[in-house]
Amino acid sequence: MSNVSGIIKSIQDIMRKDVGVDGDAQRISQLVWMFFLKIYDDREAELELLEDDYQSPLPEKLRWRNWAADPEGMTGDELNKFINDELFPTLKIKLNLQGPTGQRALVIRNVFEDAYNYMKSGTLIRQVINKICEIDFNNTEDRHTFGSIYEQILKDLQSAGNAGEFYTPRAVTKFIVDRVAPQLKESVLDPACGTGGFLACTIDHKRKSVKSAKDEETLQQSVHGVEKKALPHMLCTTNMILHGIDVPSQIEHDNMLSRRAYKDYGEKDRVNVIITNPPFGGMEEDGVENQFPATYRTRETADLFMALVIKLLKANGRAAVVLPDGFLFGEGMKSRLKQELLEKCHLHTIVRLPNGVFNPYTGIKTNILFFIKKPEREQPGTEQVWFYEHPYPEGITSYNKTKPMRFEEFETEIAWWGNEEDGFKDRVETEQAWQVSIDDIKARNYNLDLKNPHVGEQVSHDPEELLAEYQQQQGEIQELRDQLKIILSDALGGANQ
Repeated sequence: MSNVSGIIKSIQDIMRKDVGVDGDAQRISQLVWMFFLKIYDDREAELELLEDDYQSPLPEKLRWRNWAADPEGMTGDELNKFINDELFPTLKIKLNLQGPTGQRALVIRNVFEDAYNYMKSGTLIRQVINKICEIDFNNTEDRHTFGSIYEQILKDLQSAGNAGEFYTPRAVTKFIVDRVAPQLKESVLDPACGTGGFLACTIDHKRKSVKSAKDEETLQQSVHGVEKKALPHMLCTTNMILHGIDVPSQIEHDNMLSRRAYKDYGEKDRVNVIITNPPFGGMEEDGVENQFPATYRTRETADLFMALVIKLLKANGRAAVVLPDGFLFGEGMKSRLKQELLEKCHLHTIVRLPNGVFNPYTGIKTNILFFIKKPEREQPGTEQVWFYEHPYPEGITSYNKTKPMRFEEFETEIAWWGNEEDGFKDRVETEQAWQVSIDDIKARNYNLDLKNPHVGEQVSHDPEELLAEYQQQQGEIQELRDQLKIILSDALGGANQ
């Protein structure tokens, strides 16, 4: 079980022989639903020992142990017919959603809602299943190994992804959760949760405070995620089960931006903590922007999520959001959104990440914005925004697949950070850290793209970075065109009345 990449590669090599599977995305999707059912079965075996009256939401014939576990079991046309004619139709639409097993059944149905069996050869399916059966997810070592398998799947998924879909490096996820530090009873939301990296890290952080069964129940009810794409949602649900969330019904398969109008979100929808890395560089489909007030109307996904994050935070709630440089220097709607952010929240820290954190998937430079929602009656006072420029480690000039960012690199930030309770009064300026007043930011028309004053002006000649900046500018131009179309359409409509 030590050669994780080798295990995944051998399974995918088997799948490549199958005429029904076309490309990495389909191979990963096929692999993930199989892993889900094996993981679910292993977890059920554990629950049967822990609970005297445990009932499975699955019909007995469809439990992994009864159709997949025997290496000499069904194969060929018989296996393929069983999967296509019995397994998938039942998991998609025929599970009993009522009674004591209803919630668990609903989780399974949501996972399989958009899943497919792409493989045509039952013989090759049997070979893949037998490989997966070698893993026991109730064995601590094998469960730990799956963490590495999971990482490998994510790397493959990144290679198969498209614009805006970049999965947050584990070092960044861990740093953000460490700094925001969600407490056991606090509600936590990731509105674009992808494969659940932030939520899994939050669970690990909160579980240190769990002392009783009641605490565990509190933990399980406090974590919420929404993901619109089927494959990341399936991965996220699997990830939650691996992290001890037995009924991850709070991981919803939906688009948070279009599920309801911005104005319809009220106090009952607000949460204590939001941590997220919304897709950036991508555009929402036509009509989604109409769910938002005209002031924030755009098709840029990251901007819409940012508006929603501000809306959904409770008073004194905390947030950390990963955003590209384009948000910091963007004008028009972006300026209005940044004004809203500074008026309604204490934007206390912007960590400026170096180029290449998301390499090789994008060269766009990114930032982490940390902020706290002000109570509505709080009067604006003199405020500062702290900037911290995260440097490359000594001897490193860029990150890549073999040398990714490591959590240990953030030790300097953590030592410098200070306490939220006293307004970070112990912070001091360093070669990496500086502060800027809100008044200065207002005078710059809310441009937050502030360079480190301790470092001379630097001009990048990195082709990847220049290309990323060009693509960002093209997105800005397209956004202005869209806004101009809306203005002209409204004007011409008014003239024709």
